[in-house]
Amino acid sequence: MAEGQIRQSLSGFYDVMTDSGRLVRTRARGNFRNRKITPLVGDRVVIDAPNDREGYILEVKPRHNSLVRPPVANVDQAIVATAVREPVFSTNLLDRQLLALEIADIEPVIYLTKTDLLTAAEQDEFAKLADDYRKIGYHVVYTAEPFSAAAIQEVDDLLAGKVSVIMGQTGAGKSTLLNHVAPDLKLETGEISASLHRGKHTTRRVQLLEVAGGLIADTPGFSSYDTFSLDARELGKYFREFRRASVDCRFRGCVHVNEPGCAVKALVESGDILQSRYDNYLLLYQALKNQKPNYRKSEK
Repeated sequence: MAEGQIRQSLSGFYDVMTDSGRLVRTRARGNFRNRKITPLVGDRVVIDAPNDREGYILEVKPRHNSLVRPPVANVDQAIVATAVREPVFSTNLLDRQLLALEIADIEPVIYLTKTDLLTAAEQDEFAKLADDYRKIGYHVVYTAEPFSAAAIQEVDDLLAGKVSVIMGQTGAGKSTLLNHVAPDLKLETGEISASLHRGKHTTRRVQLLEVAGGLIADTPGFSSYDTFSLDARELGKYFREFRRASVDCRFRGCVHVNEPGCAVKALVESGDILQSRYDNYLLLYQALKNQKPNYRKSEK
């Protein structure tokens, strides 16, 4: 018996890197299906492996978190490729992506792409925006040349010792960023988004690659967001600067909308919290409040 981490899944086989440094091809135990256990790349597992070609996964250890696209568990950070142009930049989309990661308990890193399309004045605007998000507590990678040596070095430093995924909107430059970080992949730009629309049952390989002293999923992550299943009153907890400020709100459980003595609204007024963050919070808050439970039966 040995413990290790699943590094690749393909057609019902799982390649496990054991803690002693052996790579073993395994299958899941037969009763996993009945118990509705699906091992994921990134899972810590216990295996029984007489040799490197045939082994069985006996147990999947509890997960810290998991993603659906790509199907990876125990992710430390997500590098969010965010285009400043083409598609048009939107703080609303960025804040929704950050929210999805905060809920999943995955540390976001914002990487601004297509910065070479900006005028000098716009460069200054985005430099300020990068600083604003750094003040909130996010790591932001921003250079005038989108994939400069300095920017890629910064990402390499962030990857060390962590399990990472790259995600972002279609066309934001996820594949290009992945190609710069892991040139051995030689991914075709655009090939990724096509693969997201494949049939559910298509065999798809998912693997973690050793890059820059860390592990990175070879498939960029999700690019569209479902509605969040979240109580509207909980939303403020996932906006970092709101969470910090809320200890000074007059009322416990303040949702920062109409309550008197709200510390968050005071900081929006004074410019210490971005107006755009507050506006996006209100839009999300209303959407969550208006969400109706889905009682529709699945169609036969």
